[in-house]
Amino acid sequence: MELAYIPSPSRGVIHLGPIPLRGYAFCIILGVFVAVWLGNKRWIARGGRAGTVADIAVWAVPFGLVGGRLYHVITDYELYFSEGRDWVDAFKIWEGGLGIWGAIALGALGAWIGCRRRGIPLPAYADAVAPGIALAQALGRWGNWFNQELYGRRTDVPWALEITSSTDGRVPGTYHPTFLYESLWCIGVALLVIWADRRFKMGHGRAFALYVAAYCAGRFWVEYMRVDDAHHILGLRLNNWTALLVFLLAVTYIVVSAKKRPGREAVVEPGAADGDPGGASADEKAETDAGTEDGKTSEADDEAGTEAKSPRGTEAKSEAEAKADSEDAVEDAEESRDQAESARKG
Repeated sequence: MELAYIPSPSRGVIHLGPIPLRGYAFCIILGVFVAVWLGNKRWIARGGRAGTVADIAVWAVPFGLVGGRLYHVITDYELYFSEGRDWVDAFKIWEGGLGIWGAIALGALGAWIGCRRRGIPLPAYADAVAPGIALAQALGRWGNWFNQELYGRRTDVPWALEITSSTDGRVPGTYHPTFLYESLWCIGVALLVIWADRRFKMGHGRAFALYVAAYCAGRFWVEYMRVDDAHHILGLRLNNWTALLVFLLAVTYIVVSAKKRPGREAVVEPGAADGDPGGASADEKAETDAGTEDGKTSEADDEAGTEAKSPRGTEAKSEAEAKADSEDAVEDAEESRDQAESARKG
């Protein structure tokens, strides 16, 4: 009899009337909010505008969810397309199954699209949101707890996870809570990136690369403890090989980037320091600037035309008045002469 263990929830969904509130989805949504909140604070501290992180997340999050699901379905296709399985289940994302590798890959694509529309360098944005992504993963892993999935080997340690479900081949008992191990590791990764970024002024994507490398190091040993079905290559799970490869790529990027582009970006969001209004894309800003320049040119032309026309008008008016005055003077002289002549004769 175990003296202590972590109990699993009896169910992973709570119904609020007709609306189902699923623990897995709630953890994912909460993680997204935390990532955007922290990313926004870091982005502003680097010289960016408030709200930019959320605007780009509108692109990154949907892409990331699709990428995470695609990776899971492709690498575990037998769960959805083998005999006796229903392929429609591949779309039931709330039942669990998001591969972080696919989520980061397609999420980065979505972020690139959002950054390009705002004229922002993707590496700078990635550095700002890196710790937030790690915290989002820490929260998201608790979704596995709600679904009673992705646990480790059997154990009787005091912090063992109790599995009560027997569906999909599960065997009730106490196991290593690998979801908890990875969650705690991700919190440590977030703190590491924040500290290293402040200490070494990491820029040009190196803070994000540090997050990737640190996460992969922890994911390797956590993955090694898991007992759920997975594809193996040379005795190691597929995700172990993926973590090892991505780790090496991230470390290589940090080394090469530090030599080629040391330091941090001086400007992360064009115009933010000048107080320009945000929200417009680079193309829209160019059109606005062009329209402003055209307006200024037209105004200058109008002023020049007015200045050019005014002297000529004044000059023409002065000549007419002088001529009229001359004619009046001649008439007055002739009248005076006639009066003088009449007086002499009389």
